[in-house]
Formats: sequence, C-alpha cells, structure tokens
Amino acid sequence: MIDTERTATEDAIKTVIHDYYEAWWTGDPARMESALHPDLAKRALMPDGRSLDQDTASSMVDWTARGTGRKHAGDQIVELVLQDLDEAMAAVKVRTNVYVEYLHLVRLPEGWKILNVLWRRA
Repeated sequence: MIDTERTATEDAIKTVIHDYYEAWWTGDPARMESALHPDLAKRALMPDGRSLDQDTASSMVDWTARGTGRKHAGDQIVELVLQDLDEAMAAVKVRTNVYVEYLHLVRLPEGWKILNVLWRRA
C-alpha cells in the first residue's frame, strides 16, 4: 500500500470508529448502523469468567436508540491504535475513559465496517 493510499485508508477507518463511539454517546442509531457490519459480533467476558455478554448490530442500534450510551456522553477516545491493516481488513485497539475495545473492520464496497468487537470496562 503506497503512503497516500494508506493515509486515506487510515482516515476512513478512523472515521468509522468515531461514528461508532459518537453515535453511542449521542444516541444516534442511524450513525451507529452506518458504522457496523450487519453480522457484527460484540462480546465481553462476564464477571463470572466464563459466560459472555453478546451483542449484534441490531441490538447495538436498539441500545443506541434507547440512549443507553448517553450516560457516558462525556467519554472520549484517549487511545486509538491501528494495530494492523491491509486493503480489506484492519485490527484496531481503542481505549476511552470507560471502555477498552479491540475492533476488527472489513472493507465492503460501500466502505469500512466494524465486524467484531471484544470489550471490557476500563
């Protein structure tokens, strides 16, 4: 990937990630939906150390519409690390004041989408 292409790819990925978080914090379900792959798998290990909290694209859009993320409206991205990327997929670590998340993104014909998220509270 040449430098200008890589920069454009990184910018597109960062835009999708900001859409995801800002949609959550502002309660914007359309923006959330635009950031997610329809087959999103979002998971967190529960306190019992065995079971998983699991969300889908539709549950994330529903939670966003209900305003669940608005209680963290003052949250912000404090670290965003593009760990690996190529022309079709990317792995990104994001840390906010509330969450640590590892995101996998894929490039679709309509642009980058978040496909997988593994998260925990910060």
